[in-house]
Amino acid sequence: MNTFDYVRPASVADAIAAATAPGAAYLAAGTNLLDLMKGDIARPERLVDISRLPGLDRIETLPDGAVRIGALVRNADLAHDALFAKTYPAVAEALLSGASAQLRNAATMGGNLMQRTRCGYFYDVASACNKRAPGSGCDARAGENRLHAVLGWSEACIATHPSDVCVPLAALDAVVEIEGRDGRREMPLEALHRLPGDTPAQDTALAPGDLILAVRLPAEAAGFAANARYLKLRERTSYAFALVSAAAALRLEGGVIAEARLALGGVAAKPWRSRAAEQALAGRRPDDDAFRRAAQAALADARPSGDNGFKIELARRLVARALALAAAGTPERLPALPASPFSSAAGARHVA
Repeated sequence: MNTFDYVRPASVADAIAAATAPGAAYLAAGTNLLDLMKGDIARPERLVDISRLPGLDRIETLPDGAVRIGALVRNADLAHDALFAKTYPAVAEALLSGASAQLRNAATMGGNLMQRTRCGYFYDVASACNKRAPGSGCDARAGENRLHAVLGWSEACIATHPSDVCVPLAALDAVVEIEGRDGRREMPLEALHRLPGDTPAQDTALAPGDLILAVRLPAEAAGFAANARYLKLRERTSYAFALVSAAAALRLEGGVIAEARLALGGVAAKPWRSRAAEQALAGRRPDDDAFRRAAQAALADARPSGDNGFKIELARRLVARALALAAAGTPERLPALPASPFSSAAGARHVA
């Protein structure tokens, strides 16, 4: 058993001071970290429990129209906030497609951003994994890799990022508010997660002791509310991570696409924003031809990392379908199976 210190700070400043020590880790709901500790994958020397820090569990509308989501806001609370779900429907749909209801009741926004890959070789301490043990190799390269990355991967790591909600957040230009030893700063969510390169153990751009305080969606993101969807294909309809997912949002004017947003999940070590696809859609009519062209642009740089070439065509088709669903309009109520391609408009409804 790995012994560790447990600290429950009373303020953000105290938390950062405690977490700058070597081997320290933040603990919120623990829905990922505790699993990693039980499997001997993570061995923190100090747990800094931030679950009771004041002020980090709020959903706030700011004077400029942006919305600020505290790092300790629970996934379920955010998804079921009626105003939030109406204004950012793709984010709510992504939240409700993730994990189980029990986990959504516990998991937090900050923890969702910081969760680690679900690659089987990362979770198997008997396997070589550069993300878990730098320099040991990557057994996934010659192993069971049909679920692995097709964009942005390197010879050192072909794992994917598991988050659902990060995909629409990246598409909508979300910003992450951070406090660390050098004070407060912010960065685009798109810049938070790193591609593996030669240092796959470094999942994010955060420094030791950095604490995520909140995620902020700009006021402009609300302009996509009428035509925004998240679509997730998985090997079983519930309680599974995305094989491929896509967040699509359109702003339509006069029957043409004035602006488009698109991001993919399950294809890379980070949520994959496709600006090439967005540019291909601008000024076009929202029809099947435009969506197919955008899908081709989104996957233009994709290449198999193993026995997963099928994911490229699968992603193209999912992108086109997500765009078509977004163009058809955001449903008034979320489907009974949020984000599932198998949901139908005639089915039962989940009221957000």
